[in-house]
Amino acid sequence: MSATADPADKSNPAVKLGFEPGQIVQELGYDEDTDQDLRDGVEEITGEDLVDEDYDDVADAVLLWHREDDGDLTDSLVDAQEYLADGGLIWLLTPKKGRDGHVEAHEIAEAASTAGLSQTSSVAVAADWAGTRLATPKAAKKR
Repeated sequence: MSATADPADKSNPAVKLGFEPGQIVQELGYDEDTDQDLRDGVEEITGEDLVDEDYDDVADAVLLWHREDDGDLTDSLVDAQEYLADGGLIWLLTPKKGRDGHVEAHEIAEAASTAGLSQTSSVAVAADWAGTRLATPKAAKKR
């Protein structure tokens, strides 16, 4: 992956997520159904490999892949904040409506609120995945 990738490259599905070169992105909930093009796109933009759940340093953002049967979403969101930098963002990636594992919007909103996060936007990020941008209180104040 090139650290000089053009973040304005519209063919990169990760452009919609707003990552910047040099950011460390922790990925949680990886499984065989995750979108490899999106993962590669994040690495292309940041110029950094995604780090996993074993990473024990501060991350600038989290990609959290979550499906309906992955357990309690609130718990996952709380866990995702463990190593998140002040002002960091969580991108919650869930299967789109009609796909196996879809999570209803009201469930996302309730879990985010309970976990102390603000839902700021939602985007289609891949053929089978939707992304919900969740901000920590400090990140929400920056906007």
